[in-house]
Amino acid sequence: MTATPNKHNLPYEIIPAGTSRARISSIGARSFLLEAPGDFDLAAQRRIWALTQTLKGWADLAEIIPGMTNLLAIFKEMPEDPDEVVGRLLSAWDSSQSIDLVGKTIEIPVHYGGEFATDLAALCDLSGLAGREVVRIHHQATYRVFALGSAPGFGYLHGLDPRLYMPRKTVPSLKMAKGCVTIGGMQTGVAMLTGPNGWNSIGFAELQMFDPLSPTPAMMAPGDSVRFVPERIEL
Repeated sequence: MTATPNKHNLPYEIIPAGTSRARISSIGARSFLLEAPGDFDLAAQRRIWALTQTLKGWADLAEIIPGMTNLLAIFKEMPEDPDEVVGRLLSAWDSSQSIDLVGKTIEIPVHYGGEFATDLAALCDLSGLAGREVVRIHHQATYRVFALGSAPGFGYLHGLDPRLYMPRKTVPSLKMAKGCVTIGGMQTGVAMLTGPNGWNSIGFAELQMFDPLSPTPAMMAPGDSVRFVPERIEL
């Protein structure tokens, strides 16, 4: 087995996916991506949170970036023995115990429908649900923040009802507004920036969820619970 990254520094699979073991890929010369096996669910994310705590004790790591049922470990220097690093990561994963992050509850007032809900009609066509049923299903769920990323303060949320799953757009909207409440695949979220966006907008939230001047700029944090509260429904 060789763990040497390819010359173009593209992701290189070292440990392939299995039904019960993590997948590990090298991302460039100093970074290794561990992906949890099994379903995309809270159980897998709890183990990622536990692994994050374990890796914080590794002196040779420059950065740890937990994601959605995955974790990117960036080392300070290119490892002399990548196989040894892979073994350490797998051992840490196998020994990590599931933990839960007890966060706060965030309520986000939403204007469902209206001018910003540019993709609500398409979601209704895809799901076979009426607009009010889409709104009801979306706001009655409680979501967990798995990770932050993509844009400052953007929370990756788990808990979307499968009836509302909608693929991301093959051609992104060129100027989706900051604050749009969106669905992308099996996730929902709130756009943090105005610009190109491949997710599907069903409403709008005015709540300021990222303040760069605040001691804690991002409102959301991993482990938080999120509820979308209908402030207005315009269908």
